[in-house]
Amino acid sequence: MPPTNQLVDLDCRELWRELVNYMEGGLTPGMRERIQLHLRGCRQCQSVYDGSGNVVRLLGDKKAIELPQGFSQRLHARLVQSGAPRH
Repeated sequence: MPPTNQLVDLDCRELWRELVNYMEGGLTPGMRERIQLHLRGCRQCQSVYDGSGNVVRLLGDKKAIELPQGFSQRLHARLVQSGAPRH
């Protein structure tokens, strides 16, 4: 049995479940350290983390998703004109 102070590896799925808590600072210091160690060694999870951070920043930036005036109406007209199915 490993000593209680030894960090236990974290699998990718567990990291993904805790990613939002990690980004918001809502984890215990032990779990935070486990995630940091995993991110250092797993390129896939580091990419997921980086991508999630980009999405959060974009959603928080009102200018990044600001649409030009009349955009919705023009989009709707083009969809109707193209015969796009309605739901």
